[in-house]
Amino acid sequence: MIDSHCHIYLDEFLNDRSEAINRAISSGITHMVLPNIDNSSINQMTELSSQYPDIFINTLGLHPTSVKSDYKEQLEIIFSNHILINGIGETGIDLYWDKTYLKEQQESFDYQLDKACNLKLPIIIHSRNSLNEVIDIVKNYVSKGITGVFHCFPGNAEEAKKIIDFGFYLGIGGVVTYKNSNMKEVVSAIPLEHILTETDSPYLTPVPFRGKRNEPYYLKYIIEKIAEIKNCDKNTVNNITTENCKRLFKLNNSK
Repeated sequence: MIDSHCHIYLDEFLNDRSEAINRAISSGITHMVLPNIDNSSINQMTELSSQYPDIFINTLGLHPTSVKSDYKEQLEIIFSNHILINGIGETGIDLYWDKTYLKEQQESFDYQLDKACNLKLPIIIHSRNSLNEVIDIVKNYVSKGITGVFHCFPGNAEEAKKIIDFGFYLGIGGVVTYKNSNMKEVVSAIPLEHILTETDSPYLTPVPFRGKRNEPYYLKYIIEKIAEIKNCDKNTVNNITTENCKRLFKLNNSK
């Protein structure tokens, strides 16, 4: 299994990070993608990936909720880091927490989309309460060969089909296990070949652990739920989504 999106380097794992990593490995997880948040998280992320170079995959980016008036300086600092990365992100637009810096978020997103195209790297997109705005921006880069994943995909089946037509994957996580989530309809409508599985640890914990801190070990519950929705074997879900992630982040070449 591959957890295509987790922040296990954050302080929520300060007291039991090694144990959480070992639990993940024991459950069958071979790789975990670490999306960056901002300049302050790079050292935490790279320190962890240097300890487990065969397990963790680094990306670099500026999260939309970290975009403020100094975003240009942040981007310059972030992308001056000469570390091995397999993607750009986490980036995008977030209109859930604060709309004050929408223009700056859009400009930061454009910058990182350009960076992904120039470096020929996939991009990890955050689109909370902003899917239409994000789609309008991303479609301008499709002809340039942009690819990536809409992390924690928040839309409906029609929007999902539009995104996979762009050549993107959908990141499906713990929300698919929630009783009132529409992700069941989305997963039903979209072939497994367009899905990545993720936990977004320490957030969005799946049932039956909802309300507790999330961790990569719980990825198996997300895979089981997708298999239930698809009416297929969980190994089928795991094999296909794992190959999707390896292909997107070019893990066969670097890990």
